[in-house]
Amino acid sequence: QVQLVESGGGLVQAGGSLRLSCGASGVTFSRYRVGWFRQTPGKEREFVATISWNGRSTYYADSVKGRFTISRDNAQNTVYLEMNSLKPEDTAVYYCAAPRRQYYSDSTDREYDYEYWGQGTQVTVSS
Repeated sequence: QVQLVESGGGLVQAGGSLRLSCGASGVTFSRYRVGWFRQTPGKEREFVATISWNGRSTYYADSVKGRFTISRDNAQNTVYLEMNSLKPEDTAVYYCAAPRRQYYSDSTDREYDYEYWGQGTQVTVSS
């Protein structure tokens, strides 16, 4: 059973930066693809970015491309989401997620491909 925990959210002014972390326990995290999603009240969960199990492949939503960077440190069992040039529309609860299958190769942005989810961390960007 994969257990994921996000951290690093908070309040930041527009144009600022935050780094989110996604930690895992109970599994060999280095075998799992990890994705970041976000959700605002009344809206569906939205894909943000995903990274392959070995960190060699990344894929971003157009809305964050060039501003956000996903990376991982498998020795630390942690995946990061570096968020720069933040905008008020980036305000959301951010979730990390992993598929059930290890070594999942597809850079999927589909929510239903991800089985395990963290509890989320709130990011608020003020204008």
